[in-house]
Amino acid sequence: MVWYAMTRQKASPRPGDGDGVTLLRGVYVRFRMRFVIIGAGRVGLRTARVLREEGHDVTLVERDDRKADRARDQAFTVVQGDGSRETILDEAGVTEADAVGALTGDLNTNFAACMIAKHHGARTIMRIDEDYREDIYRKYADEVDEIVYPERLGAIGAKNALLGGNIRAIADIAQNLQIVELSITEESPVRGYTISELQLPADATVLAFGKAGNPVTIPDPDESLELDDRLVVLADFEVLGDVRQIVVGDASRATATTGGI
Repeated sequence: MVWYAMTRQKASPRPGDGDGVTLLRGVYVRFRMRFVIIGAGRVGLRTARVLREEGHDVTLVERDDRKADRARDQAFTVVQGDGSRETILDEAGVTEADAVGALTGDLNTNFAACMIAKHHGARTIMRIDEDYREDIYRKYADEVDEIVYPERLGAIGAKNALLGGNIRAIADIAQNLQIVELSITEESPVRGYTISELQLPADATVLAFGKAGNPVTIPDPDESLELDDRLVVLADFEVLGDVRQIVVGDASRATATTGGI
């Protein structure tokens, strides 16, 4: 949906600064996207704030008077009503939306909203609670573009903040898989090795690599591992300790930090 939004909103002639555009292959392209968020509670409202701060258009759908008024007080456009009803979503602009985030605490509302949004060609993101994770994921994962677990995401952030340091949990991929970012330390056993010489457990794979102070990219096998370089690794939970010991070194000093790649 990002590329769809980019190609359908080409700006010509050159737009002014601050108009949410950039030059891409000689064409000025607008990156501003349109989102509909179902639910103006804690998760929905915070998500809407982040999207707005990045210059996107956001409309919230909320049935609760108090939550709707709170969102309006923060200058959001709010359509008040049941987000599982197509008439309400039409009013919120689902037909023009690039993506719809169904982020209420009600599973049935979230799923119904996603099915309506999917019918209109929008990307669909559905919130479920941790208690429902396994069975709901199996039942609905193929029906929506992405399922999010706010409690699990919050737990990863809290874990990273508590640990602080040289290994950072990025995402849980499945019940037994996690993506982590690890930094090369003074104690790292593989410091000075090349990526091709790095030998991780069978259930661990290097996904990306970044030199100190630079973004992560596709790993070059001949790249040398030096202090503060970063490896992004997909690993089974059972071998994470071994991976940390190999890449970081002293496990007692290997800790995690927050933030994105």
